Amino acid sequence: MTNGPPDFDAAFVEQLDALMRWRRDVRHFRTDPVPESDIQALLASVSLAPSVGHAQPWRLVRVRSGARRVAIAEHVDAQIVAAAERYADPAQRDQYSRLKLHGLREAPEILAVFSDDRPVAGHGLGIATMPEMLRYSTVMAIHGLWLAARAREIGMGWVSIVDPAALAAMLDVPGEWTLIALLCIGYPAQPSDTPELEQRGWQAREPLADRLFER
Repeated sequence: MTNGPPDFDAAFVEQLDALMRWRRDVRHFRTDPVPESDIQALLASVSLAPSVGHAQPWRLVRVRSGARRVAIAEHVDAQIVAAAERYADPAQRDQYSRLKLHGLREAPEILAVFSDDRPVAGHGLGIATMPEMLRYSTVMAIHGLWLAARAREIGMGWVSIVDPAALAAMLDVPGEWTLIALLCIGYPAQPSDTPELEQRGWQAREPLADRLFER
């Protein structure tokens, strides 16, 4: 006899809502290590994500090399300087330059997440007209990892100011893998339920009504 599904009662739903409110894109980390048992639990959570055709296209690269960490941080710093030039308004450029956009030097764990564009698993199911579903599946896995981390009071920051080809070369991955995310993982220096970019006046959360349409 198999056990039935768990009872997700009102208290659980309230906690789930709180978990999503407190999930943050963390940039400020403490340097103390995350226990290996917790890291393994987070990595295992990725396997629970939904994926098109059950293709499980996510490919995880845990960056353990100190030299690679330094090279990645320096690369991202250079990309940030270049990205600042996109802002014609000097005040906005200055505000951008003062934002802390990654924690690659402080976070105890760095994880690069790729999506395999030609996975054997899944046998091509569901991607004939939307092959990008493979990458969307990998994004879903990242979101699950993010919530699993926050539930353990572990923070995660998604670094997107990166040249995907350069990072793939640094990490020596197969050519059919596409970079989806460069993640910093560790304990947040100061947990908050308000996004840092909102705290710093860059962008506030906008009403759902502005983004909800009916046809």
